[in-house]
Amino acid sequence: MIRLKTPLTTEDVESLRAGDSVLLSGVVYTARDAAHARLARLLEEGRPLPIDIKGQVIYYVGPTPARPGQVIGSAGPTTAGRMDSYTPALLEAGLKGMIGKGLRSQEVRDAIVKHKAVYFAATGGAAALLAKCIVACEVAAYPDLGCEAIHRLEVRNLPLVVINDCAGGDFYRRV
Repeated sequence: MIRLKTPLTTEDVESLRAGDSVLLSGVVYTARDAAHARLARLLEEGRPLPIDIKGQVIYYVGPTPARPGQVIGSAGPTTAGRMDSYTPALLEAGLKGMIGKGLRSQEVRDAIVKHKAVYFAATGGAAALLAKCIVACEVAAYPDLGCEAIHRLEVRNLPLVVINDCAGGDFYRRV
């Protein structure tokens, strides 16, 4: 089991291989389709992003509201392929990691190699259990998007599997 802390460095990413089990701790940002479209538009226009993504990890999740006494509601991964059209530009801007479920396009896999990044999978169907690894949650940008706003999460020992590594490894294709 590999323990990582965000922000990720190039050295962190280069040490990972497809199939590695990881426990991730630190700050992770959430973003789904609507937030990605806004981020991509800002990049296209040469404008600053509302969060600094250099070295960061984006979790493809739209968390549900927290119940009383909890930090967050369910927080399970969504299908990563829905963000594929936006991902290469975010990787070029410094994003180092993504968390989701499902396959990535060849364009994204190539961008992961080119920009020394990593794609992790979180276990689908385990949203309530994954939420227990989240120790803090606050809206960081786009509050008008509700659950699809960008949230700043603090995670502790979030269990992940490396799917696509920066050497071109693909756990889904290997298995």
